Amino acid sequence: MAQTNARTAVYCGTFDPFTLGHEDLVRRAAGLFDHLLIAVAVAHHKKTLFNLEERVRLVEQAVQGIAPAGRIRVLPFEGLIMDFCAQQQASAVVRGVRNMTDFDYEVQMAAMNRKLRPGVETVFLLPQASLQCISSTLVREISKLGGDVGQMVSPAVAAALHGVHAAPPGR
Repeated sequence: MAQTNARTAVYCGTFDPFTLGHEDLVRRAAGLFDHLLIAVAVAHHKKTLFNLEERVRLVEQAVQGIAPAGRIRVLPFEGLIMDFCAQQQASAVVRGVRNMTDFDYEVQMAAMNRKLRPGVETVFLLPQASLQCISSTLVREISKLGGDVGQMVSPAVAAALHGVHAAPPGR
């Protein structure tokens, strides 16, 4: 648990898979906050390529070495992100915005989150320009069709994607 006077932020998502854009946002957020919790969503509403344990493990591998030990933690979560923030004593939620479509959605979500928990701020971060075209959905599709995703995800995630798509159906 974070110190009570430490600035703790939560970066949440399904991360199916975790991309270099996500990694860039983690790097930026780690520079702004004392502690960053990466909350990997259970995602009951989505059919994920990787199960929760695999997604947590892949995120852990991708963010290893970004910040000193203990400053970034990867945790699974289920339910409302504002409840998770309260449990973890987080004062902010970090959200990535690649384009106006993301912005419109994220502004609406931030307003609703503020109604639920007014003490938790939402901080929007832009990934570097070269990463703004990357989305988990596109990475999954490119990988499924045999394309090279090496410039979009970490080596561990690329290997995991290759393993899934090279495996027989029903893996």
